[in-house]
Amino acid sequence: MAQDSSGLTGIEAVQFSTTDLAQASRFLDDWGLVDAGSDETCLRRVTRDGAEVEVRHCDDPALAPGVEEGGSLRAVTWGLSDGDQLAALAARLGDDAETGSDGLLSIKDPTGFTHRFRVRQRGEAVADLQLVNGPGRANRVDARSTIYTAPAPIGIGHVVLFIEDLEATLDFFTRRLGFVVSDSYPGHAAFLRCRTPGPHHDAFVLRRPGKPGVNHVAFTVGNIHEVFGSGLSMSAKGWQTDIGPGRHPISSAYFWYFRSPMGGSWEFYADDDYCTADWVPCEFERKPELFAEWAIAGGIDGNTRRQARSA
Repeated sequence: MAQDSSGLTGIEAVQFSTTDLAQASRFLDDWGLVDAGSDETCLRRVTRDGAEVEVRHCDDPALAPGVEEGGSLRAVTWGLSDGDQLAALAARLGDDAETGSDGLLSIKDPTGFTHRFRVRQRGEAVADLQLVNGPGRANRVDARSTIYTAPAPIGIGHVVLFIEDLEATLDFFTRRLGFVVSDSYPGHAAFLRCRTPGPHHDAFVLRRPGKPGVNHVAFTVGNIHEVFGSGLSMSAKGWQTDIGPGRHPISSAYFWYFRSPMGGSWEFYADDDYCTADWVPCEFERKPELFAEWAIAGGIDGNTRRQARSA
């Protein structure tokens, strides 16, 4: 089985802006992220595998330049497997890239989002083994299934961006960075993975000329039960569901999205497709039923455990 040679290993860190640091701090805590040295101007949190989230007030000059006002994604830091791969990427990007004040190689994509690069620092975290029983298959014996009562995200799985120019963005990700298209909506959007073999996508880009910005950032959890448990916890603490829980037919993942004080949505997800060099990319027509095989509008109320309904 052939593998690509991009050297990329996934998302190491994300930087966000917000208009309300106190609200953002509460959201991050409720999301299950661990404090990693926050102070009065900068919120720093990490996932179980060490992926980093940084949040600053939108007026903070330490932020990377934004593509939209207020709360939004400002920068994504990607990992590379070793120093040789990082050097090779720097040579490939040439004068379009620079070394920032943080010492990281940095470049803007055609829309203006900042992408940074470093040798991988994330550790490894392994999902709980999901033992599923069914007729003729007793995989969980004399034991109850785990009930998840609070989020504990494993890592940052992918980012989804509204971008200006789809063709220029695809050229940036594929030719310059080494990503591969897993699936696409021709002329509209593409799912991009940064390594093969690897998860279905590390980035999803959607064409929206004149209104670029963040759509969402997604955090991996171990299984469908943890998606539900994490979402119920967030709902019980008053955070508003954007959509979900539900299941994507493209990528196969179970999901639950919540509206974020950092702009866009944040997603819990699990059980996405894993692609080798034998994966066959497909082109899909853009229509709602291909976003969700099924989804619960309004989410599930965290106290009643029933579908939330507007008054």
